[in-house]
Amino acid sequence: MRSLIEKKVLFFGGKGGVGKTTCASAMALAASRAGKRVLLVSTDPAHSTSDMFERPIGPEPVQLLPNLHGLEIDGAFETQRYVKNVKEQISTLFGHQIQKEAAKQIDLAASMPGAEEMALFDRIGALIRGEDDRFDLIVFDTAPTGHTLRLIRMPELMEAWIRALSKSRQAMIGIQRDEAADPVLISLTERLEHLREFRARLLSPRISAFVLVLVAERLPIEETARAIEQLADAGVTIGGMVINRVLPETSPDPFLCARHDQEQVYLDEIERRFKSHARIRVPQLPSDVHGVKTLEHLAELLTAETALR
Repeated sequence: MRSLIEKKVLFFGGKGGVGKTTCASAMALAASRAGKRVLLVSTDPAHSTSDMFERPIGPEPVQLLPNLHGLEIDGAFETQRYVKNVKEQISTLFGHQIQKEAAKQIDLAASMPGAEEMALFDRIGALIRGEDDRFDLIVFDTAPTGHTLRLIRMPELMEAWIRALSKSRQAMIGIQRDEAADPVLISLTERLEHLREFRARLLSPRISAFVLVLVAERLPIEETARAIEQLADAGVTIGGMVINRVLPETSPDPFLCARHDQEQVYLDEIERRFKSHARIRVPQLPSDVHGVKTLEHLAELLTAETALR
């Protein structure tokens, strides 16, 4: 896990409630302590990074600690930003009358299902492409697995859509006009280049990695197995797995002993099913993880070489 600090982009994902936020926050803290300039980004609509660091975090980067900034992506805010940018682009491409009609259509589209997801993708894409050069590492605390996988597959879908739009525009302008000077085609080509850069960085094992967080229970194990298959199919590198909240091996309490025995069955299954991936076990801590003090302890556990299995 320590070697992951050298990446440019890290995703922490998994089933809801397994500890993605605490692990992502702790890794971001560890990297910042190692001298990296880190941006911790929450893409989960139910943001809890503010609670984790016990201070407000908004839709623009805010400094939390030396070398560490936080950002909670807000769907509504990003949709407004996205719509504003699109309208500004249109204002440079078309006349006043077309602008007015296009603005109406854009406002209508912004209220339709999928608009927020598109705006989120646009923001995440800009971050992954490194448009904000203040940071060496971006750590994403993601939404539950299904939502995150949709975002990861978005570049592939968007690329096909933009190619179709470009083809349609080329047919529209015909052979009488210079395609290289057409502002619409220029805009579409630029968008396509951004998508290709986003996809290249996302799929580069040198730049990006995905860390899966789970607990030793049936449902998280099955969701992790599906995520591994889907991430591999998408070409995304799996950097490792965090098995979180592992119970102490010995306890005089009969209930805890029974729970430990059940947990051991699942731990053995994790070892068997996910043996090709680096795994780290993080013990169940005696108190909730919140605030810098407890995050520092978790950061030490995550980056300790002895935790690797």
